[in-house]
Amino acid sequence: MDYTSIKKWLKDNLNEERYEHSLGTAECASELAEQYGLDKEKAYLTGLIHDCAKCLSKDELLEIMHNMEGIDNDEYLNPKTYHAPAGAEVAKKVFNITDSEILSAIRWHTLGKTGMNNFEKVIFIADKIEPRTRTEDYVQPIREALKEDNGLNKALFVCYKNTIKSLVDRELRICPATIDVYNELLSVL
Repeated sequence: MDYTSIKKWLKDNLNEERYEHSLGTAECASELAEQYGLDKEKAYLTGLIHDCAKCLSKDELLEIMHNMEGIDNDEYLNPKTYHAPAGAEVAKKVFNITDSEILSAIRWHTLGKTGMNNFEKVIFIADKIEPRTRTEDYVQPIREALKEDNGLNKALFVCYKNTIKSLVDRELRICPATIDVYNELLSVL
């Protein structure tokens, strides 16, 4: 599919804010990829389609996840994250994506995982800091961390620290993988 077809599909299947977020994530992912010596086009495509399953119903997302291999029980803890693994499946079926790095980056853009490669980190971070729908007060500390040595890991750490604080403040469950990634990042900072 070309970008015009992909954008039309997204516009037809996402709400307006999610569509804008997808465009912003694509642009930001491309910029970060260039900054870190990664494939800009691949990052743009991944950012563009990363939320392709976001507007599906909870039942549709669960049905997709139940038919996937390798879904851990912890991935069912928060319905707000179901769209990520389901999105990898939608990307395969709708957009004919076969690139394992793209599919992995889509799958892990919400929870993350230990051992993420730089491409996965770029997509994860771009999702959090794109300027079209994200607030400046949330984005600024992450962007500042990106400017430092070891910037990808430091920015990712800020994301995880903020997420964990938010989940604790709201008395929500924390996926064990989130804690594992946080601890892994502490060891490389």
